[in-house]
Amino acid sequence: MKAELLALCQRIETCEDCDLARTRTKAVPGEGPDDAEIMFIGEGPGYYEDRSGRPFVGQAGKLLERLLASIGMRREQVYITNVVKCRPPENRDPLREEIEACDKYLTRQIELIDPLLIVTLGRYSMAKFLPGESISRIHGQPRVIGRRTVLPFFHPAAALHQQRFMQQVEQDFKKIPEVLAQARERRAREAAQPQPETQQTPIQGRLF
Repeated sequence: MKAELLALCQRIETCEDCDLARTRTKAVPGEGPDDAEIMFIGEGPGYYEDRSGRPFVGQAGKLLERLLASIGMRREQVYITNVVKCRPPENRDPLREEIEACDKYLTRQIELIDPLLIVTLGRYSMAKFLPGESISRIHGQPRVIGRRTVLPFFHPAAALHQQRFMQQVEQDFKKIPEVLAQARERRAREAAQPQPETQQTPIQGRLF
């Protein structure tokens, strides 16, 4: 793991920047390769994650692993984290101030891992990149944002709690290989583009 990413995870584990620090058992920074092409971002740790310190190890995590297997991928190939790194009590929705307190960590994780594709799981992670959108309307529709592609999905827990979402979740996951291939091509094109040459006119004095 990159030294900076490891240091960031250690900082998250001892963070006391919001009230969730008082009720957690363990913080859950995230896990996966430090050069992962795909980053999955959920909402917040649940009961089992809070006790293990690992993301998506409960029933939603098992479903996530099954969905990954359905497209020929393994959990170990992707980076998995959450919008908030500590479990909200009774698995309630994260509060705005809790999301804001953790946002610096998530932003830095994205910078360090530099994924091609970010898959948001649920409306809270979607809102970081696509504020004001409705997940029911845009799920499964990739959006290019800066250097990355963002692909919003329903949270796997939604499919577990309401079976009507299962088919939509399964269909959305099948889009990942094609969207990832397109993201690779886009990044390769960007890398191949010549960088504009900057010309400076020699002048005396300080440059502003």
